[in-house]
Parts: sequence; structure tokens; C-alpha cells
Amino acid sequence: MKVSTKRLLAAASLLVAVAMISTGCGGSSSSSSTSSGPTEVKIGIGAPLTAGATALGQGMVRGAELAIEQANASSTVTAAGLKFTPVSGDDQGDPKTGVTVANTFASDPALVGVMGHLNSGVSIPASKVYADKKIVMISPASTNPALTQQGLSNVFRVCTTDAVQGPAAADFATKLLGFKSAYVVDDSTPYGEGLAKAFADQFTANGGKVLGTAKTSDKDSDFNALVTKIKATSPDLLYYGGVYNAGALFAKQAKDGGIKSPFMGGDGLYDPKFIELAGAAQAEGDFATSVGLPTDKLPAGQDFLAAYAKKYPGQDPAAYDAYSYDAANVIISAVVQAAKSSGADKVTSPAGRDEIIKNVAATNLVGVTGAISFDKNGDTTNKAITLYQVSGGKWITKALPQ
Repeated sequence: MKVSTKRLLAAASLLVAVAMISTGCGGSSSSSSTSSGPTEVKIGIGAPLTAGATALGQGMVRGAELAIEQANASSTVTAAGLKFTPVSGDDQGDPKTGVTVANTFASDPALVGVMGHLNSGVSIPASKVYADKKIVMISPASTNPALTQQGLSNVFRVCTTDAVQGPAAADFATKLLGFKSAYVVDDSTPYGEGLAKAFADQFTANGGKVLGTAKTSDKDSDFNALVTKIKATSPDLLYYGGVYNAGALFAKQAKDGGIKSPFMGGDGLYDPKFIELAGAAQAEGDFATSVGLPTDKLPAGQDFLAAYAKKYPGQDPAAYDAYSYDAANVIISAVVQAAKSSGADKVTSPAGRDEIIKNVAATNLVGVTGAISFDKNGDTTNKAITLYQVSGGKWITKALPQ
């Protein structure tokens, strides 16, 4: 499914005023704070911070903390009798570690929402822990369709899925770029496998030929034997389902090994670290798709970029900073609504947690990444996918959604 860029921008423009009020960026409330002071409500941030795709994980923390800082400075949150506190959990991109982080979050009675996780392989098992404690979870980045197909009412995501991104990448590859053959590799994670399969299926349906497939590990660092095998097939394109930390090494070794075909992957590659690790010369001409529109193409994006630059001078947003900002704001808005209707002191109760989940499910606002609402499974209704290409050592926009 593709979304018209003009229609998405129009929707964002119409809803921007609603978002400013809902997320505490403006407006006022008739609610009053309690005489004993504001109620502390914690939001967990689950992300890889010391291992795995740390550039993406650290960006998630920045995006969420910016949203929380702005919310606490707003009259809306103050009048609701609330104060939000971010709590980071380092899941290291590892499912077992992620579950440990989830259990730590779940043991805190003041924590009612989680902005996370990055990796689908972490989000899926962690989501079950949150469901048991009625903690709403909104992922800014986990794209495997299985996450929201578990029948859990507390699970949402503001990014679209691999069932959308993979086929969109294949459409770009065949219809826009004219590639007729591809070799497809994945990193054996739920994210990489799902994305690679969705790409390969659509690439074949479009008349392209998949010359071969291979499985690697997200911890691999030596791809030379696989490069030799792929080179013998002479593909037009080398497609990789995985994240930049292993993907960049694969791309570099592919170029160094004589494969002249461009390297292509999904949102897991779309980070400056991919170019840095692969080397600007080797990465030149490579492609990545990513969910949504470029931040600077949306009306609310300019305000976000200005606020981001002020809080994090000299730091460019990573791929999911804006999605994390939006996910945190959705949680904040849901908690504020619950506080207004039931009282700030009730938001951490079982009934308050149920109300927060219900409010998130009914979300209808605009964020930095565009219009935000969820279907019955908790998936975003924003299906836009953008194509990027490395040029001159930077990711540039190659094609917007049609």
C-alpha cells in the first residue's frame, strides 16, 4: 500500500494543531495539579546502548528525552498534575537482555509506558512482559509483522512493517532503478529474515530474478567466502536484510571483493554509521529504504529539527530519533488524558493503565513523522516508504512515496 505524499502532508497540516495540544507543545487545561505536588510517571526507553546498533539506540534516547523535557515544561502537563521521568534500559539488541530490561521496567510501579524497542527480536519477547503488567509499549523501529500479530492490546508501533517496506523496496529496485536480478542475504534475525523475504517475493512478482539467497548472522564480521559466491552470479543488485553494524562490513567486503553491484537494504542500514563503517568510497551509490517521509519534508519536522539542534548541538538525528519523539509523545498524550479524566494519582493504577492503553489505541494526531493513528492490531496507518542513496558520503533522498 502506498500513500500519496501530498495527501500525507495535507493530513499533517490539518492535524498539527491537535498534536500541539495533545502532546503538551501548547494549549491549556482546566485540570489542576494536586496540592502535594505532581505525580511522577515514568516512561521506559528500551534500546541498544552499548552493543548492537548503538547509534540508532542512542538516537532513540535523544528523541524520547526531548519529548519528555518539552512535555514537563508545558502548561498542559503541569495542569494535569504530572511529571514525566525517562528511564533508559540497555537491551544491547539481544532478546534475553531485552527481557531482563523489560522485567526491570515492569517491576517499577511508577512506569506506565515503554518507548521501545529497536530490534524486532527484542520487542517481541519483551512485549509479553509488558502485557502482563498492563504497560503500553510503542516501538519506533521494530518492523517485523509478528510483533502486532500476537493479540496483545498494549502493543503499538509508529513505523510501518516489513510487509510494506520489503515490497516497496522491490518496486523501487525494479520499476524505478531498473534492476533485473538480485542476490538476497539476511542476518537470521526476525527483522532481517522478514524484510529479505518480503523483498524477494515482490522482486520476483515484478519480473526480477533472485539469483540466490544466503543467511548470515548479525554478529558476523567476515563475509569474504559469501562475497566470492555472490560475485560468480553477477547480480544487478545485492540486497541485505539486516542492520548497519554487520551490513556495513558486508557492503565494504563486497566492494573490496570485486562486486560492482550496489548494496541495498532497509531502515536498519539508514544511518551515517553505515557509511562510516563501510567507507564513503565503497558505500557510494548504495541504497536504503526507510519508513515515513524525510523529517524536513513535513510541517512539524522543522520545529523538531530546531528543538533538536538546540538540545543536542552538533548532533544529527539518527534514523529513529523522530519516531522515538513521536512514540514518547503518544504515550505522554495518553497519560495526560487519563489524568484529566480520572486524576493524576490514578494513572499508575490497574484501571489507569487500562485507560492509557485505550487512549493510545484511539490516537489521532500529527507528529514529526506525519499523521499518527493505529489500526486494530496496533500498526500505524502511515505506510509511506522513502528511498535513500549514498552520494558524496551522505544519505540523500532518492525517491519519495508515490
